[in-house]
Amino acid sequence: MIELRDITLSFGSRTLLRGASTRFTRGSMVALLGRNGTGKSTLLRAIASLGAVQGGEIRINDINVASMSSSQLARVIAFVNTERIDVEALTAHDLVAIGRAPYTDWMGRLKAADEEAIRRAMRIAGIDHLRDRNVTTLSDGECQRVMIARALSQDTDVILLDEPTAFLDLPNRYELCTLLRRLAHDEGKCIIFSTHELDIALSLADSIALIDTPMLRHMPTEEMILSGDIERLFDSHYISFDAASRAIRLHRE
Repeated sequence: MIELRDITLSFGSRTLLRGASTRFTRGSMVALLGRNGTGKSTLLRAIASLGAVQGGEIRINDINVASMSSSQLARVIAFVNTERIDVEALTAHDLVAIGRAPYTDWMGRLKAADEEAIRRAMRIAGIDHLRDRNVTTLSDGECQRVMIARALSQDTDVILLDEPTAFLDLPNRYELCTLLRRLAHDEGKCIIFSTHELDIALSLADSIALIDTPMLRHMPTEEMILSGDIERLFDSHYISFDAASRAIRLHRE
């Protein structure tokens, strides 16, 4: 699905990743972890071809993303960030419909198939009841679900999310990430999301991609917990042995 081949990633004069290689597969949810400033957002943007790599290559379905046109990328990758879209007179339906842009004509006219894709995306994201609501009236949690529905309507194999739980309360964080996990497993998506929420990542993600500058470590969640890399990187007191054991138990359930 997604393959990183010996990539080097920099921000300004600082090297964030060097010689990073791994694969992300369909039907799985990956939590991207790392300390502040280590390049989580930069890596997600590079995968989406919104930023360049300084070495190596990123391939999706065995095609180098650097060689793909914007229209090709829009049919393969959906990118969701934390920025709210507050536009007067724009409804939740209108915002979700933007995800159909890669499939409409130059005037953006929606066909019956597009409307069906929009309805399905809103149903899966659990926001049918928000269809006619103005986006300026939505809570942060509702807005994030609408943005995920927009990504779903885009009908891509890959969904990348940059800090999707930011600004949400704890119940909404778990609910949102449970939705993402269900999308990965039931819809066969490859979902990668960056987060600072270790408890959520360790209990819900199928695998963990850990940026330990300049290295990228990627392994199944249980193996990552047992490796001790997270404790070492984030401080041994940040995640206790009991918390790690609880995360393993929740993940197995």
